[in-house]
Amino acid sequence: MPSHPQKTFRLNTGASIPAIGFGTWQDVHAQEDAVLEALQAGYRHIDTARVYGTEAAIGKAIKKSGVPRDQLFLTTKLWCNSMHPDDVESALDASLADLGTGYVDLYLIHWPAALARGPELFPKGADGKAKTLPEVDYRDTYLAMEKVVKTGKTKAIGVSNFSQAEVERVLETATIVPAVHQLEMHPWLQQKAFADFHRAHDIHITQYSPFANQNDFYGSQEGKLIDDPLLQELGQKYHKTAAQVALAWGISQGHSVIPKSKTPARIRSNFQADFPLDAEDMAKIASMDRKLRLCDSTDMLGRKFFVGLEGARN
Repeated sequence: MPSHPQKTFRLNTGASIPAIGFGTWQDVHAQEDAVLEALQAGYRHIDTARVYGTEAAIGKAIKKSGVPRDQLFLTTKLWCNSMHPDDVESALDASLADLGTGYVDLYLIHWPAALARGPELFPKGADGKAKTLPEVDYRDTYLAMEKVVKTGKTKAIGVSNFSQAEVERVLETATIVPAVHQLEMHPWLQQKAFADFHRAHDIHITQYSPFANQNDFYGSQEGKLIDDPLLQELGQKYHKTAAQVALAWGISQGHSVIPKSKTPARIRSNFQADFPLDAEDMAKIASMDRKLRLCDSTDMLGRKFFVGLEGARN
């Protein structure tokens, strides 16, 4: 258990989201043990998504842990094959069944892209490319998410991987302002103007991939973020690791962070990243910005993302 109360941030719904969450992308077969370890270490914010295939493992870990449901903040995400408004609630029902809970605290649209309806997560056409559903507007999907809020099956809704223009389009027709936007952000992709936009609209940011390319999925041609000399130097100053400094950088801006690991020592170390950074050190980290975006599903989902944002593909 943590030795001090967990830092939380207040959402526009009035609910609190823990600053440090636990990510569960990849390593499906290791997630039950990893999530149990995280819960025992004190994490109470668990992040998943339908496409990750980890919801059932998370449900088992929660049951084993004995942590009461009302002490947890659970996030899951609607996958692109269920973007049709008629599919939104049934998709959430499937997630809830696997998670073993009657509600989630946050339900997000994973990407602003619709794939063909059906059980296939990545449907393809005869040409081998993503089989999209261009007639489905993510704004209509979001309106269907609003209806689900009224059922009590989710306490809050939001988006993930949207551009500023796409968030603005959602706001034009929404009656519920997104509570959270989950997006890639780390010292190599700082997106200050985009963060300011969210702050102005009272939309909380959750940072995924807070260690940038620590995940081998992204490669390491740029070197590893947590090997950066500045983060290493600051780690020594604060008697922390470079990874903890990267997390503290996000938390210091009022963002929640969702590091992932299946290694017990790293799981526990990441949870000790709630500490203040001096203003001069925040300024030093600002100089690290490379506008380097690592996660882009353009090829996989058949449309261009992040238009107008730093690090977007040309």
